[in-house]
Amino acid sequence: MVLDAGMNDLIRPAMYDAYHGIIPVENAERTPRTYDVAGPVCESGDTFAKAREIPEIQDGDLVALETAGAYGFSMASNYNSRLLPAEILVDGSEVHEIRTRQTLDDLVKGETIPASYRRR
Repeated sequence: MVLDAGMNDLIRPAMYDAYHGIIPVENAERTPRTYDVAGPVCESGDTFAKAREIPEIQDGDLVALETAGAYGFSMASNYNSRLLPAEILVDGSEVHEIRTRQTLDDLVKGETIPASYRRR
């Protein structure tokens, strides 16, 4: 299974095989299946889990990587020009977006192209 999250969002599994629960946000009662869970970054370390039993995931499902927390975000990067993720706080049944996802405009803010490199 390939997620749209990658090692740039949560580096801990790639760096030192940290364990994070992986669950579908909805329909978590589905029959468990065994998955290798990877990200889209073209690196051999872009893996969240190998041979992990997880409730069945279907294309388009929203998946939660549990216990990533602020520590996970503080290690996130723009590697491969990927945007930083949103941060979501879950407190019981309450869900709060505490940091919005970075936009492409955020990513390139402050960059300039020298005049001698611009197309004429």
